Amino acid sequence: MDKLCGAFDEALTGGQIDPLVLIPMFILDFLCVHPFNDGNGRMSRLLMLLLLYRAGYIVGKYISMEKFIENTKASYYDCLQQSSDKWHENENDYEPFVSYMLGIVHAAYREFSSRVSLIATAGLSKPDRVREVIRHTVGTITKAEIMEKCPDISKITVQRALAALVESGEIEKIGGGRHTKYTWNYK
Repeated sequence: MDKLCGAFDEALTGGQIDPLVLIPMFILDFLCVHPFNDGNGRMSRLLMLLLLYRAGYIVGKYISMEKFIENTKASYYDCLQQSSDKWHENENDYEPFVSYMLGIVHAAYREFSSRVSLIATAGLSKPDRVREVIRHTVGTITKAEIMEKCPDISKITVQRALAALVESGEIEKIGGGRHTKYTWNYK
C-alpha cells in the first residue's frame, strides 16, 4: 500500500495524467491489492470520494455516487473483472474500469446540474417548469423522467403541460403509449 500510495502521489504531482483518469486507476489497484479482510469495496468508494474532493471534484458532497454504482452493479463488477484480469502480471487493461468510473462521475454531475436547474426554476408555474425541464434536456425525455425531476408536480399537470407544448409546437412527441418520449423543437 505504501508503494501504491507513493506511485499515485508521484503521478499526481507529475501532472502528466489527468486526476480523473488517475484516480480510478488508483482505486482499481487498491481493489486488486485487497488490503483488508472485509470492506475493501466500501473503502474504495470512500477513497474515490476523498481523492475526487482533493482534485476539486466535489459533486459527491451533493449527489450519491454510491447510488449510481449500486444501480449499475453488474456493469461495475464486469468492468472490475475486465480491468483486474492479469493485474498481478502487470498486463491488465485499466480502460474498462476507468471508463465506467468516469461515467459514474459524469452521471453525478448531470444529476447535480438537473437539481440546480430545478431550484433555479422554482419560481415558475408548474407547466413552465415542465417546459424548462424539457428545454434543458439533451436528447429525449419521458413523462416518468419529467415527474422524477419535478416530484411536486402531479401526473395530470405534467400530461396537460406536455399536450399544450406539443400543440404549440415547442416540443416534439416521439412514439406513443408507454414508450412516448419528448424533445425540444429547435426549429
